Amino acid sequence: MVHLDTVQKQISRKPLGAQVNIPPRRMDFDFSKAPINGYANDAYMTTFWAAFSALFPKGESFFVESVRHYRNQIQGDILKAQIAGFIGQEAMHSKEHVSFNKFFAAQGYPMDHLDRDVGNLLSFIQEYAPHRLQLAITVCLEHYTAIIAEYCLKADHMHRLADPEILKIWLWHALEENEHKTVAFDLYQQIGGYYLERSLMMIPTTFTLGFMFLWFHGRLLAHDKRLFSITKNWGGIKHFWGRGGMFQGIVPQLLDFFKPNFHPSQHDTDQLLNEWRERLFGEYGILKNEMNSVNNKKLMN
Repeated sequence: MVHLDTVQKQISRKPLGAQVNIPPRRMDFDFSKAPINGYANDAYMTTFWAAFSALFPKGESFFVESVRHYRNQIQGDILKAQIAGFIGQEAMHSKEHVSFNKFFAAQGYPMDHLDRDVGNLLSFIQEYAPHRLQLAITVCLEHYTAIIAEYCLKADHMHRLADPEILKIWLWHALEENEHKTVAFDLYQQIGGYYLERSLMMIPTTFTLGFMFLWFHGRLLAHDKRLFSITKNWGGIKHFWGRGGMFQGIVPQLLDFFKPNFHPSQHDTDQLLNEWRERLFGEYGILKNEMNSVNNKKLMN
């Protein structure tokens, strides 16, 4: 009985998210030794990820606020704990991508301008869109982040192309996106969200996301005077957009979202996540040095 009480006390000391396998891990990435072109030694491919990262600080904050709005209306302790984990993880993603974006800003890229522009768009949505539609947008964007993250965790060829220091932030982010991929969806359903609304919302969300990303990437390429250099950019274009590339690879899972009975858990990543938790945070994990030792050791025990 004493042993059971001890175990229960240890569990109760863990953050709520950690109790449902969505632990908010506090990281401290250092990009000071990362090369300028840290992905395939190629400016197109590296700025692709910089443009993607530029969306995250304000984007993750939008996700958090759309979920937090309904936090006190939730029925069920499990979903409440999952929401706590979701908020904690997304807050850390925002923090670390601010650091990553500063790495690119130090090279002269207009990262502050990109951050301002995505912030203006999301502030407009927050001011004029109903809260449930804001959550629906989060559900749509979380679907994108989950399927891209799953692809990236599985894509060994991408791991080989990335500088080890830069790869770390994306592997961590990809792991956690799949750990909490059901949370916004389940919340949306619980507060009355329905199939037609979420599936229709995915269409303008996709066009807006695509426009913002291409606009951002174009501005970064323009900084390098490579925007119209098809010859230099062709390898990167094929890598991400061509046959066998990342976007072709995620299309089937993207279209699953439009099925009436779709749920994110249907994309089963449990085994994949267990493998990557060990590879990142196990005894010989490649991210052990980046963890905030005081707070995160409690989560791992």
